[in-house]
Amino acid sequence: MNQMGYNILVVDDEKELADVIELYLAGDGCTIHKCYTGAEALACIAHTELDLAILDVMLPDGDGFQICRKIREKSYYPIIMLTAKGTDADKIRGLAIGADDYITKPFNPLEVAARVKTQLRRYRLYNNAAPKPEEPAHEYDIRGLVINRDSHKCFLFGKELQLTPIEFAILWYLCEQQGSVVPSEELFEAVWGEKFLQNNNTVMAHIGRLREKMGEPARNPRFVKTVWGVGYTIEK
Repeated sequence: MNQMGYNILVVDDEKELADVIELYLAGDGCTIHKCYTGAEALACIAHTELDLAILDVMLPDGDGFQICRKIREKSYYPIIMLTAKGTDADKIRGLAIGADDYITKPFNPLEVAARVKTQLRRYRLYNNAAPKPEEPAHEYDIRGLVINRDSHKCFLFGKELQLTPIEFAILWYLCEQQGSVVPSEELFEAVWGEKFLQNNNTVMAHIGRLREKMGEPARNPRFVKTVWGVGYTIEK
């Protein structure tokens, strides 16, 4: 990670754990804003320009899901959830409300640092790209769905969709492969840049969130269709 001066929110009531995360990330030039309660986190979100948030699920005055929802009301920077439970239900719930990744406790701090670098790199790629002068826009227009990679904007029937970097990357990849069925494994490895593991519900949760933003019915969507047992497709 370059010395970019990223502002990272770390919310965990285990102060020692928050200190360890700070130790591993501060060395990469990041400024860490540590909060130990949900109330402190909400105050920080309201007054601080952040680049990424690490949220513990269990807090003394609420949970990380509430904070995640609050962030997603206005912001689309990456969110990583920390969960001690390690259950699929917790993971799917977090991803469904807008989280980008999750890490199960106990964890290796080096893994947290690596995940943070990956998320920030992807966020920078999809949000800071500017269209080059006198070059045609790099976009797809599919039956009223218009997605432009240069401007990182997506419109559905003229209305802009507010997508997170992960959601944008998923939709962009499916548009690139329009007419082909993309296996979940391929989609995960293309978007997350990591090896797909069995029983990974990450893609399914993000597809569900994407369809929700597009106003798509789960059983008969117009755009992102499920091919059961195989993957997802946008038909030509």
